[in-house]
Amino acid sequence: METCRKELAQMLGVQTDGIYFTSGGSEGNFLAIQALLSSPFKKGKHIITSTAEHASIHSALEKCKQEGFEITALPYDPDGHIEVEQLKAAIREETVLIAIQHGNSEIGTVQPIVEISKLCRERDILLHSDCVQTFGKLDMQELAQSVDSLAISGHKFYGPKGVGAVYLNPRLHWEAFYPNTSHENGFRPGTVNVPGIAAMTLAAQQSLASLAEQQEHFIKLRDIFLNTIKDKEAQIKVYPSDLPSIVGLRIKGMEGQLVMLECNRNGYAISTGSACQVGSQAPAKTMTALGVTGKQAKEFIRISFGKNTKPEDVRTLGKTLIKILHAYEKQSERN
Repeated sequence: METCRKELAQMLGVQTDGIYFTSGGSEGNFLAIQALLSSPFKKGKHIITSTAEHASIHSALEKCKQEGFEITALPYDPDGHIEVEQLKAAIREETVLIAIQHGNSEIGTVQPIVEISKLCRERDILLHSDCVQTFGKLDMQELAQSVDSLAISGHKFYGPKGVGAVYLNPRLHWEAFYPNTSHENGFRPGTVNVPGIAAMTLAAQQSLASLAEQQEHFIKLRDIFLNTIKDKEAQIKVYPSDLPSIVGLRIKGMEGQLVMLECNRNGYAISTGSACQVGSQAPAKTMTALGVTGKQAKEFIRISFGKNTKPEDVRTLGKTLIKILHAYEKQSERN
């Protein structure tokens, strides 16, 4: 296990004693935020985040709100990014923490975390970044060396489910969220999942060794998919993405839930938001962050590609979406 800790630290370019193993991204985000807020580094009751964060961040910050913290949630610009100037304007004397995800899981935009970190350093503000969506897909060393904490999850880079890790900058002194915890230096209680940690570390090594090939593969798939649906660009709104493995879009007039079910009937598994929000009737949080509301927000669907996805898979998916759109248009004409 200690070898795995050292290997992960080397991949991130950080100190080994800042790596803690968890059960995944959701727990990692929660415990990292709790650890940062327990630090005597700076006292304050104001936290800044984005409207589009993962549910685990929103849950952690809801707990903070109940404890007297004030939360400022910033929207995205039209391209799906946090505006640094708007973030700067939101900072107050009592701002103690900024929590911004690195990669958005619904449309695939990547936030300027390194730039935000410079702002945090100037103002003595702690910075946490949810990196679940980007670790194993991007080089993370510059980011890891810029933040106070980050969280990753093994299943996002072909490791097992139920295991993840947090990096917490060793310069910070923090208190254990669970009293009298001995595992992971007090960061997390419970028996450590050694086989899962070993498998996750191997998966991380393999993913990082093939970053360039993965990017090339995903860019090719995205280009094929977009080329397949380009004749319907008036009806299909595709959102900008920095991660080529994720495509977020809306078929105008069609509820995303219907499109998802029709795709499933044709053998394709897509979603209407992040996996942790499956079953929720609320629109995808990213749509809210982009200012898309009402029926339009519920039109959103998310498509993602994996390393085993083939060009013909995405080409056929594109044709399937067009077929679904044509069937909907014919039905609308009859009505």
